Amino acid sequence: MDGKHMQIGEAAARTELSLRTIRHYEETGLVVPSARSQGGFRLYTETDVARLMVIRRMKPLGFTLDQMRDLLDATDRLDADDTLSADEREALLHRVRTYQQAAAEQVEKLRVQLARAEDFEATLRKRLPSPAPSSSL
Repeated sequence: MDGKHMQIGEAAARTELSLRTIRHYEETGLVVPSARSQGGFRLYTETDVARLMVIRRMKPLGFTLDQMRDLLDATDRLDADDTLSADEREALLHRVRTYQQAAAEQVEKLRVQLARAEDFEATLRKRLPSPAPSSSL
């Protein structure tokens, strides 16, 4: 982990999440600030921002907070624990694979929805008169 800390406002700007959302994720235990300033302000690291980005990417795919917590636990354990047995490691990898497969299924559903939305927008556009050509002076 790097030594640079940022306040919640910078973490919010970097992740495009609201302060309220980040605080909610803290309350639910998904993300815990790496430190606090002397004044009590939450301080985040690049690792914390990366964790927030995982959560941000899972949300539109319909994952629940419990699923997010489970995936983050599995990846945290895989990243941090060199003493995992082969069976423990395989069980954690299986959990991650399950989430990857669920994400792939959701992405495909979103692609279908996007294609339908684009078709609808094109249908409406065809019904409108073409814009008049602009004249140059």
